[in-house]
Amino acid sequence: MAEIPATGLMHRQLIYAIVFIEGFCSLGAEVIALRRLVPHIGSAIVVTAPTIGFFLLALALGYASGAKVAANYPAVVARNFLISAGLAGLGLAGVTVDGLFAHLQPSWIAYLFFIGGVLCPLAWLLGQTVPILTNLMKHQRPGEASGMALYWSTLGSFLGSLSLSLLVMQWLGVSAAAFACTLGLLIGRLLLTGLQWKTVFFSLAIAALAAAVNLQHAVTADTAYAEYIIGNVDLLGQQNPRVLWVNKSVASLLDDSQPPNYTRYITHLRQILLDDLGFKDKEILVLGAGGFTLSHREPLNRYTYVDIDPAIREIAERHFLHEPARGEFIVDDARRFVATSERHFDAVVVDVYSSHTSIPSHLVTREFWAGTRRVLKPDGILLANLILDGKLESPYARNLLATIDSVFGRCAIAVLHKVKPLANVEVSCFASSRPGETGIYVDEKNRADLDRAR
Repeated sequence: MAEIPATGLMHRQLIYAIVFIEGFCSLGAEVIALRRLVPHIGSAIVVTAPTIGFFLLALALGYASGAKVAANYPAVVARNFLISAGLAGLGLAGVTVDGLFAHLQPSWIAYLFFIGGVLCPLAWLLGQTVPILTNLMKHQRPGEASGMALYWSTLGSFLGSLSLSLLVMQWLGVSAAAFACTLGLLIGRLLLTGLQWKTVFFSLAIAALAAAVNLQHAVTADTAYAEYIIGNVDLLGQQNPRVLWVNKSVASLLDDSQPPNYTRYITHLRQILLDDLGFKDKEILVLGAGGFTLSHREPLNRYTYVDIDPAIREIAERHFLHEPARGEFIVDDARRFVATSERHFDAVVVDVYSSHTSIPSHLVTREFWAGTRRVLKPDGILLANLILDGKLESPYARNLLATIDSVFGRCAIAVLHKVKPLANVEVSCFASSRPGETGIYVDEKNRADLDRAR
């Protein structure tokens, strides 16, 4: 391939190919960045909205910078693609993001470093592509040239967001998606500059570094929804204990003792269902599969697990349980399932987390808890595992518990690990109860005896 002159005309199809790659990789980088942040700070709107906003701001500034470029158009875009390939391959790697959040505290400082040092520079560089390359489309009207360039760029963004999130992340993992963006940008650079030895050398060097860094991300599985790590731990008195970490958080614990040991909150939930309530031959719905330990070697009842990640059952069975998971598995969003299902259950267990302290925001609202009540039988029970401050003093803890009470009435609350800043809080609510008016007993007007008699 011959070198393209720095100021000459480019073939129209080549320009379209370059801006397509730009759109594909720029939005792909944004999707990857959002996914990389989930294990560390969750996926709440207060995380996703600023991230998207910063990305769009950097993209807009890139458009303005690209409009000011007056010469060496292909060379400038080729340089931008090379730098962006390095940012995508190295900056979006799991070890890089994990390192930032491990060494920079509090987490918002690591977030700003990641956004300001990786995502925004990448968006700014790639944002320059369309305004720069439209200068080379001399035989088209300005409106036609910019419109078609934006069409191919946006088409690339559309396909990049879909293919990377629904195909690459699902089947190969997030690291593979970051590496795919890196390769795409390097291919774009080669299309711009030709097969010169310097170009090929630097492209291969960045590709090799990106491959090495992304392959070092030691996870058991990495899907579009979560990062899974299964590893052995040293726990006194347990035989071969192993832990399933989901997005850096301990989701399940299992060992080879007889009977097996589980996490404290799972043991507590099993005690409520099997010992306190004496469940036998009951239908139990579990929202959030985790390691499928609630039904592990429990033949008395029928379990239905609902989880948004289609890969979680195979991951748990192969790497954690080492045996088939007991129960039916349905791939669905928890809120959509309880809103649409025609089935009714004797118990609904809510254990949904995207990171250690982050419940997806649509799963804490009154409407969601009303949905869980809708699928309960008249004498059913709701059990919810929440991670809150141990003293239940934070606004989040008080408001979340009040939201549940507004649907079910007064619920029982058990705080595990009371001395820790964050604790498992088990909430038990009966479908037979109803929210009602409350009052306060005072000396002047004390109706305690009357209420007790009622």
